[in-house]
Amino acid sequence: MKVVLLAGGFGSRISEESQFKPKPMIEIGGMPILWHIMKEYTYYGYTEFIICAGYKQEYIKEWFYNYYLHNSDVTFDYRNGRNNMTVHRTNMESWKVTVVDTGYNTMTGGRIKRIQEYVGNETFMMTYGDGVCDVEIDKLIEFHKKHGKLATLTAVKMVQDKGVIDIENGAVKAFREKSSTDGAPINAGYMVLQPEVFDLLDGDECVFEKVALTQLAEQGQLMSYVHTGFWQCMDNIREKNMLEKLLQENKAPWKRWEHNVPISELIK
Repeated sequence: MKVVLLAGGFGSRISEESQFKPKPMIEIGGMPILWHIMKEYTYYGYTEFIICAGYKQEYIKEWFYNYYLHNSDVTFDYRNGRNNMTVHRTNMESWKVTVVDTGYNTMTGGRIKRIQEYVGNETFMMTYGDGVCDVEIDKLIEFHKKHGKLATLTAVKMVQDKGVIDIENGAVKAFREKSSTDGAPINAGYMVLQPEVFDLLDGDECVFEKVALTQLAEQGQLMSYVHTGFWQCMDNIREKNMLEKLLQENKAPWKRWEHNVPISELIK
């Protein structure tokens, strides 16, 4: 099953770094957040990726072009007027990565429509290139197969970042710290989609969330897989720094490929 990654937006809310590179290529722990997402899927055995690029799409192509070289031990031999390179050891994932220029101003639905030929007539996964999660991909796919609908999205609770007040008849009854129960479910990405979804997309101005997901919901063809674990997007510098801190403290729940301890132990 192929994995489609949306990586074409401007990232205007994190312009401190996105002015130089696409938002999904902003690094946490020394590697682009896009790489972290791909490693998540790889942990579950999914290694074929289609990247919907747009803004500064050449940066993504060049990064993957040089990825093999940057992760290998090599000898460069310039003797006798030659330019020979010998690869001794490489630390590479078994990935197949297709980077598609889906347009500079194309909306999310338009980007997905543009990569239809690379997906083909088969079930595929799709997520956004700016958020990491510890959702169990195998269980997500199992859920999708069981309900038989056209689309599944992963839903998480967006936790409030302010103190919460309980009000009754205009009177404040309690003031307390935020809780996960105070948040509303949001679309966290990590979707599983049937190829029929492409039929709902039309033109570069099509917004996937407003057009396709809305129609699927109205038709009873959209299901939510509720994830109660970790999920975090990287919309701004504060969130980037938070993800960096988790990595530095070895408490990054999404890095299943490196740890063998329970997630509950990582996020204490």
